[in-house]
Amino acid sequence: MKYKDTGAPGPYIDGIAYRAGRWILGVVFIYASIHKILDPAAFARAVYLYQVLPDGLVNLAALVLPWVELFLGVLLVIGIWMPGAAMLSTFLFMVFMGALTYNLARGLDIGCGCFSTSPAAEAAGIRTVARDGIFLVVSLYLLCVTFGAGFLRGLRKREDF
Repeated sequence: MKYKDTGAPGPYIDGIAYRAGRWILGVVFIYASIHKILDPAAFARAVYLYQVLPDGLVNLAALVLPWVELFLGVLLVIGIWMPGAAMLSTFLFMVFMGALTYNLARGLDIGCGCFSTSPAAEAAGIRTVARDGIFLVVSLYLLCVTFGAGFLRGLRKREDF
C-alpha cells in the first residue's frame, strides 16, 4: 500500500516497463543485425557513405558491428549481463544518433543502413534521428534502473564531479 499513498508506480509496473524496454531494444538490435550479417559488403558501403571512419576501419566496423548488435540483442532479450548490455546499448544509440545528426548537418543524402543494407532503404533524416532518440531514452531508462537510484544518488554526492 505504500506505493498507492505516494503516487509512485509499484514494483510490478516498474518490472513490466523494464522487461518491455529490454525486449523492445533486444528485438530492435537482433532485427537490425540480420541484413548486415547476411550482406556485409552492402553494409560496408553504407558505413563508408557516412564518412565518419577512416577507410581502413570501414570493413572492420561492417564485420564486427552487426555481431555486436546481435549479441547485445540476445543479452537484452534474455536479461543477462544487464549492466554491460545497458551501457553498450546506450553508447551505441549515442553513436548512431551522433553519426546521423552529423551527416544531416553536413547535408549528405544517405541511406540509414539501420534495418536494411539496400541502397533504396530509408533515407537518414530527422525521423531517423527521432526514432533513435526514442530508443536512446528507453536505453537510458534501462541503464538507470539497472544501476539503481542509489548509484545515481551516490554520483551526485561525490565532490569530484
